[in-house]
This record gives sequence, structure tokens and C-alpha cells, in this order.
Amino acid sequence: MRRRITRRTVLQSAAASFGLAIVPAHVLGGGAGTPPSEKLNIAGIGVGGRGGGVLKEMSGHKAANIVALCDIDSKKAAGQFKTYAKAQVFKDYRQMLDKIGKDIDAIMCATPDHLHAPISLHYMRAGKHVYVEKPMAHSVEEARLMAAVAKEKNLVTQMGNNGHAGEGLRQTKEWLDAGAIGTVKEIHGWSDRPGVPDKGKKQWWPQPAVPAPKEKVAPPAELDWDLFLGPAPERPYDPAIHPFKWRGYFDFGTGALGDMAVHNIDPAFFSLDLGAPLAASVESSPIGHDSYPAWQICTWEFAARGARPALKLKWYDGGKKPQAPAQLEGYDIGENGILFVGDKGVIACGGWSGNPRLFPGERRKEFKTPEKTLPRSNGHQAEWIDACLAGKPEKAMAGFWYSGPFTEALLVGVIACRLQKRVEWDSAAMKCPNAPEADPIIRKVYRKGFDIRG
Repeated sequence: MRRRITRRTVLQSAAASFGLAIVPAHVLGGGAGTPPSEKLNIAGIGVGGRGGGVLKEMSGHKAANIVALCDIDSKKAAGQFKTYAKAQVFKDYRQMLDKIGKDIDAIMCATPDHLHAPISLHYMRAGKHVYVEKPMAHSVEEARLMAAVAKEKNLVTQMGNNGHAGEGLRQTKEWLDAGAIGTVKEIHGWSDRPGVPDKGKKQWWPQPAVPAPKEKVAPPAELDWDLFLGPAPERPYDPAIHPFKWRGYFDFGTGALGDMAVHNIDPAFFSLDLGAPLAASVESSPIGHDSYPAWQICTWEFAARGARPALKLKWYDGGKKPQAPAQLEGYDIGENGILFVGDKGVIACGGWSGNPRLFPGERRKEFKTPEKTLPRSNGHQAEWIDACLAGKPEKAMAGFWYSGPFTEALLVGVIACRLQKRVEWDSAAMKCPNAPEADPIIRKVYRKGFDIRG
């Protein structure tokens, strides 16, 4: 059989001929964080929950090589430790980089929101590509810094809003660009999360959060509570926070807005080039002592840009939904989705950037479906891996160059919710001019050992 000749084969043969040591993957790459063209050595951080699913998607790519796993809860992550039995196992992401950083080309981070930036920045500054679950950051400063470091280091990044790779997102933009509904006047996005238990619906996590236990509870032996807290202020172990129910707490999550708006209103940011909002306001049920409300309706105000007029975008969660326009002709908008309302019709999309549907029926009959003009994706994780191998950050379509500004805009809505007031937004100064009390939310204080500022 004729042996396939590759770049690595040539380099290894040359090394053997001259008595040289075999060079690790990160050295063979053509630039900062760029591995050779055969394998991408990936370390998974936060693998016991959603991270396990992401790793499964990644491991289906012929170039993916899962070399390490890191999780603060060894019991919750036990299944992944067994699945990737050859991978080295760690609890502390910092120790993992110190010990085997030379063998890692890229990381997948699927921890709670408050750890996304500390982990991603720690690895990006070491020249590693990053895939991070959504929302990409817990504060505006974090999103801004993550995008800046990725650009400075020329690294490939991706936020885990999977629908961004889908057909629906591209169709929606192509239809809007073709004038399917004329001029867009308003946008509405929604989700059923965190759930409405008193209406018989599944509650994903409680908002507002349940009170902390009065008696001190010891964390289970398999959990490193200090590492779970990471940059957040110290607090006693609370079984109501971990696992998974951390999303409702200010210190750890961004509520239903951070969990689902990043999916369901992605088509608006992608299609209409919204940019930074001018302001955001929130109507909601009461917030908790340190947690988000049971439901909210968030409104962002966006300035006119180019031929697009100024418009408002509304987000609804916790069982709230927009009033369906008459043009929908009784169509059920479901529990997750987005509506674009224009002067010639309405486009309705399912959740997670689902496929668009044009209303009313008469408009659908007269509208000629445009040609496909946008490049299609081979999969959200696959395109990130391919971009890493090619050393081309722009090929990962939810890279921080896109997801950073998108996440910033969403987090302005989180600020309005937490302060329970309309906040004006000065993007250039990264401030709320009418709400100086927002500063500690925009730029957080971090515990020693977890600071993001280098």
C-alpha cells in the first residue's frame, strides 16, 4: 500500500534523520495558536452537562482529538471521563494549562456563565483557540476584552449558539434583504424559559432563586465548591445553585435572557446589523434578593443605520409572549421564536434561529424566493474546527468578532433588569450615563486568582 504523505510525516521523518525530538502540535503550526493541518488537540472544560454534548459533536470531526477534560464535579463528569478514557483529567483549568498546555491547541468551555471569560482569556493569552458556550460572557467588559484578545492573537473563536450555523438564519436574512416584508418596523423574540410551574410547564430553574439554607451544608466530596465560585464572591455551599440552577443568580448566570435570547434573536442581529443599542428598559415581576425575576419583557432601542430606520426589539420570557399580528392568520408562534413585523408582511421563525415563514398567505404567494447568496455551514462545531486548522478566524461565523457585540447588546438588557430601570447606553465609553450604579455590573470585581485583566 502506498503511504499517504502529509506535512507531519515529512517533519517527523526529517526529525528522525537528524536525531531531533518530535515537535508537538502547537509548535508545528504556522502562527499563534494555529495547529498543523491534521489534528486539533482539544481540551474540554466543564464537561458534565452541556459540554458533554458539545464534545460529542466535536469528536465526530475526523480532525478532533480530545486530549484533556476538566470539571469541578467529578461525579457529574464521570460519564465523559469514561467516554474519553485516554484524555487526561483535571479539576482546575489553570493547572491543566500549566501541566499540559504544550499539548493543547484549543479548548471547549461549557461552564456556568461567570467562568466563561476567566477561562477563555487564560487560554487565549496562551495562544489557544476557544469555543465557549453561550452567552459568551457574564459582563460587558468581559465580552469586549474577549473579542479584543482574540483579534490581537489572531485566534479562532466561536460562541455556542448552534442555530447560527443553520439554514434558517441564512434564509431569514436572504428574505429580508429581498424585501419579503418591506421595511422592518418592529421585532419580537421570546422563550418559555425559565418555565412557569404554576401553569403546568416545566421549570428549567427557579427565578427568583430559592432562599439559601439557614444551616451550613457541606459540599459533596466530588465537588470543588471554591473552583465553582471562581471569580464570584465567596458564599457557603448551596445545593440550590449547583448543578444547573445557577442560571437564575446574578453572580453566576444571566437568566433566561442570557440563556435563550442569544439563540432566538440572533436572526435580528445577523440580518439587520443592529449594532449597539441606545438604551434598554425592562418590565418584569419582582426580582429576588440576588436573582432574576420570574418573567420579563425587555425592550432595546436601536438607532437608524444606513437605509434601515430606527427600531425597537422586544424580548419576552417566563411565559410572556408578544401579541400575534393579524397577518399571522391564527398561526401558533410556539414557545420559542422571533417575529419580524414589516410594512408588507411578517416573518415568523421558530426558536434557535429556526426556518422562516412568510405571512400573510397573499404575500407568500406573490413573493419570489430569492437565490441562496450566503455561504452555508457544515455544522457549528465543525466550522470552528476547520477554521482552527486553517488559521482563519473569519471562517467561524459566530466568532467573537460577531458574538462579542451581540452579547454586549444583550447584557445591556440584563443591566436594565437588575437595576429595574431604563438605562441609556454609551458603547464607546462602556457606561450607562443615566445609571452610574451600573458600573459594578459592567466591570466586575474578581476574586484573587481569577481576574480577567491580565
